Amino acid sequence: MARVRLSVAERREELLRAAIGQIEARGVAAVRIADVAAALGVSNALVLYHFSTKEKLVAAAFAHAAEGDLAHLRKLLGRRTSALRRLRSAVRWYAPTGQAKGWRLWIEGWAVSLREPTLRNVTRDLDEQWKAAIAEVIAEGVAAGEFACADPAGTALRLTALLDGLAVQLTSYPGAVPRSRAQEWVDDTLARELGLDEKALTERAR
Repeated sequence: MARVRLSVAERREELLRAAIGQIEARGVAAVRIADVAAALGVSNALVLYHFSTKEKLVAAAFAHAAEGDLAHLRKLLGRRTSALRRLRSAVRWYAPTGQAKGWRLWIEGWAVSLREPTLRNVTRDLDEQWKAAIAEVIAEGVAAGEFACADPAGTALRLTALLDGLAVQLTSYPGAVPRSRAQEWVDDTLARELGLDEKALTERAR
């Protein structure tokens, strides 16, 4: 059966999705151009036409994944509700105990970015945008009198550091930390950073 002819943009997106799948399954170091091509039933030459090297394909794949994560984060933070509800919703989605997918992908990305400047720029940009978005909604909550926080940027950094660290533990060492316990730690940290007790955090975020 003949393949449907795709536009350049559609073909690139198809290749990027396939690359993300192969990276999640095999890891960055092991994945090959041939693996991505085989997953779609296309030639290696077609993949190389759009991405001249494996390094460029990998960096573009991570950028594509980052755009999807950021779009969802902005959707959560852009809802018409209190800053606290938006913030807790975003944290619960992002946390390894929630619905955010692809933690294995990002752990791979962090490791490889130590040696790959192009990929490091992608992961750093995602990290900076995530922290900025969290800091912004915290500042909105402070301005609205929902909670107190003298340093929204510092809180965003500490909160994401905790979430990222828990993600490594839960992904790399399944069972090392019960997910319910990890969620308790996240809620406790968020409450302390906002000057609330956990009961108030839960009640106000409903």
